[in-house]
Amino acid sequence: MPVVSVVVPVYRAAASLPELHRRLSAVLADHPGGFEILFVEDCGGDDSWEVIQRLARTDPRVRGMRLSRNYGQHNALLAGIREARGNLIVTMDDDLQHPPEELPRLLDKLDDGYDVVYGPPAKEQHGLLRNLASRITKMALQGAMGAETARKISALRVFRAELRDAFADYRSPSVNVDVLLTWATTRFAWVPVRHELRKYGASGYGVRQLLTHAVNMMTGFSTLPLQVASILGFLFALFGLATLAYVVGRYFVGGSSVPGFPFLASIIAIFSGVQLFALGIMGEYLARMHFRTMERPAYAVRERTDRNAAP
Repeated sequence: MPVVSVVVPVYRAAASLPELHRRLSAVLADHPGGFEILFVEDCGGDDSWEVIQRLARTDPRVRGMRLSRNYGQHNALLAGIREARGNLIVTMDDDLQHPPEELPRLLDKLDDGYDVVYGPPAKEQHGLLRNLASRITKMALQGAMGAETARKISALRVFRAELRDAFADYRSPSVNVDVLLTWATTRFAWVPVRHELRKYGASGYGVRQLLTHAVNMMTGFSTLPLQVASILGFLFALFGLATLAYVVGRYFVGGSSVPGFPFLASIIAIFSGVQLFALGIMGEYLARMHFRTMERPAYAVRERTDRNAAP
């Protein structure tokens, strides 16, 4: 029977970890293949690492990793996914908004022949702006993934461990686990799950962070922005030709020219704006190429609870 590895990126979650551990252990206690829980502490600055160490001392099924600095949720996930020992990998948030009791439904769906199963919330428990930003992020992710499943993604996922072979050599500092999974399979599914109100702390993902994440995905894993810039350039070139035809036609037919300065200034402003927009997009891609040539790591591990683990 497959072993289940539950990977949890941890950021300022000292208060929720004991309850998360208790509920996960109760849900997976009867799993025939056994399980492990891997907490990846992303340098949140609270007592989370001390709590993880205490849980690891009292439960041999718990392991912990502490990153050397704050790298971000997906970077922490990548670190945990590579360290997981199980045949099936579960990822979930640390705030208990994803009820551990829903995991068996995702595991059962995986047995239907899928490689990745998401657990999107049946009903979002965020505010209006946060929900809107989340939808924009998912639209951006759909462009990067090239799959309709992107609209159903969630931090609650179950997937087969062999999929990570497709991105074993991935070294970029910009990480999105959902995009990386599309490099290995097209067999995605989802099961709507209960989404609970946050009981502990505050979310580290606000509207600004989600929108920034959307931009990073589009420029880091997709050529869509470059295509948009090309289309805009083509459309405004047509607009320029149409304007030229109008000016020349008015001169020969009506014998008068278009009033100069306001008209000319407007045209220059429009074309300059489009050019700067396109240059900005190309600059984003060049910056990412520069960062990749620097070979910055996606993460670095400072400490592990398992002293015998490989460095």
